[in-house]
Amino acid sequence: MASTGTYLNFANNTEEAFLFYQSVFGGEFIGGISRFDGMPTMEGQPPLPDSLKDKVMHVALAITGGHLLMGTDAPAEFGFTVTMGNNVHISLDPDTKEECDTLFAALSAGGKITQPLADMFWGAYFGSCTDKFGVHWMVNFRNPQP
Repeated sequence: MASTGTYLNFANNTEEAFLFYQSVFGGEFIGGISRFDGMPTMEGQPPLPDSLKDKVMHVALAITGGHLLMGTDAPAEFGFTVTMGNNVHISLDPDTKEECDTLFAALSAGGKITQPLADMFWGAYFGSCTDKFGVHWMVNFRNPQP
């Protein structure tokens, strides 16, 4: 089923923030907390620094109204500089890959593609962009398992 959520980028304190949100909203983290040390090595990329291995790659928590709050540490070592304004993305999870393509093309028109749509190691078809008004979007289609 299609859904929309909010994705938050933090400067290395995602776990602290999400433990706080969990204390406010209750519930369990969906799929636990994924850390960067679980990320596969990408060809041509340097090894992951030890200082990043325990940082949060992804965490998700259902909050009021079924809204999904998600987050990550956005390390400077990966070229990120977290500032107010670039730390929030609207995350779309459409029902089909075709809808993913359509939404992404429309949202990125006149804006900037930050991650072209592609199959990702976590099993999804994913891309991100900033629209012509400066709003950050993530589009993530995960093929349902048979």
